[in-house]
Amino acid sequence: MPFVRDFSERQTQLFLLIATFLVRAKPLDRLVDDDVADAIRALASTYETSVRGIIYDHRPASLRAEGLVTGLKPLLADASKGGGTAFERDAAVVMRRIEQAIQDARGVDLQNPRAFVDILGRVFAAEAGSEMSESAQAPETSRLIVP
Repeated sequence: MPFVRDFSERQTQLFLLIATFLVRAKPLDRLVDDDVADAIRALASTYETSVRGIIYDHRPASLRAEGLVTGLKPLLADASKGGGTAFERDAAVVMRRIEQAIQDARGVDLQNPRAFVDILGRVFAAEAGSEMSESAQAPETSRLIVP
């Protein structure tokens, strides 16, 4: 995922927040790149409009994308506390990069409508697997208190 290489720390955290949400989205097996792109595009447009001082909530075209937007909004609102316009600007940058990454993934695998979603699933499943194997290797200390 070379598109994240020049992100700031906050942008990287935002990307990880969004990617984790997408990987955990239910039902993940029905999520397709077009729905993700539609949701991300609507949110990016909303943040870009807000940076200009206009409050307008852009809406995605599909119902699945609307569901993603509905799920992402509270997460992003929580992450934005105290961030103001700088947060909105960073969020828009991250979302536009995700949108571009979706287009790039689809360009590589034209027949797969889930190319980007599959990549996210593989990357984050590998991360979760490595965390689980590390915790399985570290023995837990005893909580028994002996006088």
